[in-house]
Amino acid sequence: MAMQRRFAVAHGDVFPAGAVMKGEVQPVGDFDAPKREDGSRPQQLDKETGLPLWQVVVADLDDEGNKSDAGVSVKIPSRVQPVPPVAVSIPGTPITLRLVEFVGLTALPYVDDNGNRPRLAWSYKAEDICAPGKADVATPARPDAGKAAA
Repeated sequence: MAMQRRFAVAHGDVFPAGAVMKGEVQPVGDFDAPKREDGSRPQQLDKETGLPLWQVVVADLDDEGNKSDAGVSVKIPSRVQPVPPVAVSIPGTPITLRLVEFVGLTALPYVDDNGNRPRLAWSYKAEDICAPGKADVATPARPDAGKAAA
């Protein structure tokens, strides 16, 4: 059996120490489409589902991880903008963190030749985003989550 181009991976395998969201959920611009009259670009559509693509950038909390992958982008196809979990405050500090977990995570390896020398890189896509440990809770993107299969 041949390996598929994109394959399923567990969130904990990609982010063993967890992931913290950086910034907000953003639409992915379609740079192959012509610009609109106002100069903006239309939102890119997922090639498999036809749904609009959204992007979440996270910091990998693994101390053993590759330093060049400190900011990892994960794309989520969804009709509506995915809603991330609420940020939590660290007591006694002004710091808030938005810990996240990805549901239905897939990975696609590719060669990134933009730097001084080519390197193996990964493209990630997920079905949804949630708080750690809440992957089985229903959301608008996954209304059947947590229900037993019939």
